[in-house]
Amino acid sequence: MSETVIRTEGLTKVYPGDIRAVNGLDLDVKQGEIFGLLGPNGAGKTTTAGMLTTRVVPTSGRAWVGGVEVSEHPALVKQVIGVVPQSNTLDRSLDVRENLYFHGRFFGMGAKESRREADRLLEVFRLTERATAPVLALSGGMAQRLMVARAIMHRPSILFLDEPTAGLDPQSRLALWEILGDLHRDGQTILLTTHYMEEADQLCARIAIIDHGELLALDTPEALKKSVGADTVVTVSAHGDLEVLSEVLRTKVPGASSARCVENAVVLEVSGGGGVLPIVIATADAAGFTVTDLSIAEPTLETVFINLTGKDLRD
Repeated sequence: MSETVIRTEGLTKVYPGDIRAVNGLDLDVKQGEIFGLLGPNGAGKTTTAGMLTTRVVPTSGRAWVGGVEVSEHPALVKQVIGVVPQSNTLDRSLDVRENLYFHGRFFGMGAKESRREADRLLEVFRLTERATAPVLALSGGMAQRLMVARAIMHRPSILFLDEPTAGLDPQSRLALWEILGDLHRDGQTILLTTHYMEEADQLCARIAIIDHGELLALDTPEALKKSVGADTVVTVSAHGDLEVLSEVLRTKVPGASSARCVENAVVLEVSGGGGVLPIVIATADAAGFTVTDLSIAEPTLETVFINLTGKDLRD
């Protein structure tokens, strides 16, 4: 087994007004893996990342990062981590290269080494042509790439990314995924928070699904999807009482394991779903419903989340 580089025991954060953002979280992250915290906005992902990176003081519980107890030795923790927060924290008074150079100098790198590493990272992150540009002139995708480059400038053992692609266009998102994949192949340990199920599925070796500050499930993406117990998900839109249609489909369609109403449609989970669409249409028609739209897919991480919470991941 790989060495555990992040571990939490009963990690809890309660804000004033008895707002329990994180509740008794137990996690372990292995060296060299990309580990994802997946959940809707407000699930406690950012607070968890904040406690692990010394920015948020836990109410109770303990956390170790790189073998160091976070609350007892926050300065030591900061030396072994790189952090990319949700907001743009680039220094607007510096150009692109200077943001990297001075970050290296702050972490004790010599002038020559810092210049050399800054130029190397500009090339890796495809920012060389923008080296002398002010950071305000960067697109959202470029700024995010620069923030990731800055975060690894001092060669941290563990990289934390909080919603790294939120607000990026699809092209910029794919470019950042490629960069993170390259970092992972070079052995970088990465913990990222996201509410994008495709991002978690694409990047992460293991995923912790959290909601209301509590851990709901933790496993590989494939194992989580298999836990649904169905191999086909059918989404049905129709006129009429969808709660009634949901029950009709659940009880009448062969192999159906569950059905629920989500966003003005019925989501039906079926095992052995070959040829299920004609059966669904015929079953709905026999019950007096006119199907207006129909789609079929394999289970996703959102399916897992719905099974665990009864609600859509985007809620």
